[in-house]
Amino acid sequence: MSKSNFVACPICDTRQSNTFFTDDDRQYYRCPCCDLIFVPTEYHLSDIEEKSRYDSHNNDSSDYRYRNFLNQLLVPLVHNIPVNSYGLDFGSGPGPTLSLMLQERGYKVDLYDKFYAQDETVFQNHYDFVTATEVFEHLSQPMKELRRLVEIIKEGGILAIMTELTTPKLDFKSWYYKNDPSHICFFSNKTFAYLAHHLGLKIVDFSNRAIILKKSTKS
Repeated sequence: MSKSNFVACPICDTRQSNTFFTDDDRQYYRCPCCDLIFVPTEYHLSDIEEKSRYDSHNNDSSDYRYRNFLNQLLVPLVHNIPVNSYGLDFGSGPGPTLSLMLQERGYKVDLYDKFYAQDETVFQNHYDFVTATEVFEHLSQPMKELRRLVEIIKEGGILAIMTELTTPKLDFKSWYYKNDPSHICFFSNKTFAYLAHHLGLKIVDFSNRAIILKKSTKS
């Protein structure tokens, strides 16, 4: 089999040739090293197609149901950051809401989104915390973005990620989360254990949807 038949994991670069699952629309691979399930690049949406999907989202910051959804990340996050902390909402989307909820609690929050708030100057700052809600399942190069985010988090700072995780008992065939064509990476607790180890992070809170990681301090 030629090298062109092998697909590289976008987290750990492990190369493999066997698909994990195939449906009518695309293929999925599962990394034997870090456990990430991912869609190869030939099935990724273009930027225009991706933005069109996001433009159709109705994320209303006054919608209590949407706020309750975001509380899954907000509650464990505020338990792990001091009052008046300064953070970045990465992938803030067309209707930033988590940042407003944090500001209502007295936190200062900058925004970054490649479509709606493309302010590259945020990557020159250093933050007490970074949030990414329903973002990492969309990224074609998640490890590259994680390294960029960890770099701008202060020692002892927090990276808070919200994404629905795969589990050993998951029936992937019927899993609704994979059916969004903009969802191309699916993480498990094993994937986050790998990321924590290789990025100098410690998992301090974990659920099926919210992962709170703390950046190590240098000895």
